[in-house]
Amino acid sequence: MPTTHPVKSPAETGAWELPKDLKLLRKTVADFVRKEILPEEAKLDSEAYSLPLEALARVQAIARDAGIWCVASPEEYGGAGLSLLAQVVVAEEAAQCRMGAYVPAAAAFGWDPPNIIFEASEEMIQRYAVPTIEAGSKTFVAISEPSGGADPGRAIRTTAVRDGDSYVINGSKTWITGADKANWGIVFARTGGPGRTGVSAFIVENPTPGLSMQPIPVIRPLSPNQLFFDNVRVPAENRIGEEGQGFAVAESWLVHERVPYAAGTIGVGTAALKMAIDYAKDRDTFGKKLATRQAIQWMIADSEIELRAARMLTYAAAWKADLGQDFKMDASIAKVYATETAGRVVDRCIQIFGGMGVAKEMPFERWYREMRIKRIGEGPSEVHRLVVARNLLGAAARD
Repeated sequence: MPTTHPVKSPAETGAWELPKDLKLLRKTVADFVRKEILPEEAKLDSEAYSLPLEALARVQAIARDAGIWCVASPEEYGGAGLSLLAQVVVAEEAAQCRMGAYVPAAAAFGWDPPNIIFEASEEMIQRYAVPTIEAGSKTFVAISEPSGGADPGRAIRTTAVRDGDSYVINGSKTWITGADKANWGIVFARTGGPGRTGVSAFIVENPTPGLSMQPIPVIRPLSPNQLFFDNVRVPAENRIGEEGQGFAVAESWLVHERVPYAAGTIGVGTAALKMAIDYAKDRDTFGKKLATRQAIQWMIADSEIELRAARMLTYAAAWKADLGQDFKMDASIAKVYATETAGRVVDRCIQIFGGMGVAKEMPFERWYREMRIKRIGEGPSEVHRLVVARNLLGAAARD
């Protein structure tokens, strides 16, 4: 006769749940967005992606006092130094405003410089990272080129040629968000032969002689830029790491960024679903509430199921990163599933609202456009599926 065992509670088994301090952080950020950001956004045009300077200064001061400032940057340099899981919690809640997909909490928490900068010398960190964290100002990372963005190790054609104590950079970069507002950024250029080992990373100031840029209009209100380098001279001390180490530095940044990127899309989907649920409870159709219609119930149920799954996949990737484990495949899985889920959820919510779903006074049509980009940014879904397949199949996937 088989032996039976009593079912134990999650507390007894040690089942995973979000730690109490992160639950408190989640509530703090959610309350902040609801009380401070949503009322300010309501005063703006539906396509706005920044607050007026006076309003921005006010909400940033509140965020600083609350300790929610440049959350990914180390404490010793003025940031909050949060774990990746904590960053995920912040990212999900900060995205739950109209401009939140690309301007979390309307920039109230400042802008973290790319973690690549902390691979530079202490002198460069003090010169570039520390003032940026203090100001909460924008920076940029320039990897993608017209020749290709999904395979930067081989597609990079921008060159950096050593000339005495400097490097001279020539070429162009594309889809670079925030470059026009940034004081500096990190540019990846080829210093050696073809392939990943020929790429190096450089800190480039803006403005600097020979650097120009122009916006690229896209379906979201915030335009990325194309950058042009015409004999841009950069001091050799502005190189991060040794020659040829640039791709390894870039990959570390990219893998890390995919996790809070995924969380942000979950936040948008969650905000959209909340609105759809409230609307379905209130809206009368043919003598009954919209919430009684099975088609609507299933859309809402499917959205909740998929958002929960996306959230747990994203938490799992962040958890592995915080444990110091290899999380590259987990980050790709979270990025694919979260961005694709958010797109489906927003689409369903538009359908629930009907005509109002595409009205400018509602945030759905903007979120719909922005979620479409999210499936491409930080690597398209197809490339991440390739990463997952190669991890599972190994050499067989390359034959």
